Amino acid sequence: MSLILAINPGSTSTKIALYDDASPVFMENIAHAREDQARYHAITDQYLFRLEPILAALEKHHTPLTSLDVVVGRGGLLPPLEAGAYLVDDSMLDYLRRAPRGEHASNLGAFLAKGIADKVGIKAYIYDPVTVDEMVPVARITGLPDIQRRCMAHNLNMRACAIKYAEERGKNYADLTLIVGHLGGGFSFTLHDHGRIVDIVSDDEGPFSPERIGGVPAFALMEYVLESGHDARAFMRQFRGQSGLFAHCGTTNAREIEQRIAQGDVQAALVYDAMILNIAKALAGLSTVVCGAAEAIILTGGLAHSEIIVKQVTRRVRHIAPVVCMPGENEMEALAAGALRVLRKTEEAKLFPEEAEAAP
Repeated sequence: MSLILAINPGSTSTKIALYDDASPVFMENIAHAREDQARYHAITDQYLFRLEPILAALEKHHTPLTSLDVVVGRGGLLPPLEAGAYLVDDSMLDYLRRAPRGEHASNLGAFLAKGIADKVGIKAYIYDPVTVDEMVPVARITGLPDIQRRCMAHNLNMRACAIKYAEERGKNYADLTLIVGHLGGGFSFTLHDHGRIVDIVSDDEGPFSPERIGGVPAFALMEYVLESGHDARAFMRQFRGQSGLFAHCGTTNAREIEQRIAQGDVQAALVYDAMILNIAKALAGLSTVVCGAAEAIILTGGLAHSEIIVKQVTRRVRHIAPVVCMPGENEMEALAAGALRVLRKTEEAKLFPEEAEAAP
């Protein structure tokens, strides 16, 4: 038996979960008021503010720190790294403190994990940060030499689904070729080829989603930006939170939109069909990288609960590979499963590379 504490800091809450091996013991979502967070200049300044309620929750659930075997946190905006587990050390924390790739709540995951682990002399890890980058060189090239495609995706959930798919069928993840689509507030898609994420479709180049703009015609976007007069921060808010279904339908709630479609809303149906079509195009596009030789296409994320989306996407891509549905955003389970593999020595944790510490 191994007790694993998983910590996932988000913008307005910190999720924690205790696992006994692969079995959940308890989960808790600790909410943080925005006015309280506003007192802190940098994300990492919130360390004690977030740590104290975690310790209180553990005490409430009668879980002494000495009972823990390992702590695992959500990986933040780190430099490009291979997938897997990383030991949290001072060099990683220094990098996250400098935040050269940006401030994000997930940057606190490593700090909180190590802060708790150090109290009782155990190890702290992060697992599959959003910046996992195993793309092959040919996948990076664009029509502008100064701009390369970046590998930014929902790696934690998607890779966990790919590994779970393999384990449930008695297979080795490293032997398979799988296409995975994460359908949440934002979308991203990954191609897993023999244990590596060799290509992706990120949320700024693929289908629009409930919140995000997706890929749009470059010239039209350029004209839109130049004519609007907004600053870059305003565009980021719009493109990442006020676009997609929200811009077209006034809501990000897929159930509500499906109800409107059932009641005869023709425009909502057209927009929803367009989103579904482009999900299928993203999945099909990744299949060309391996000449169609994928064993399965996996759909995950919150919108994978939608029968309409799953049915229509399946109809368009089932000629490529069978479609498997693993709905939900299973980040806590994914963190704990990664840490458990390290404890069981079926996976070896990596060290944060020295050259990454100095990277911009």
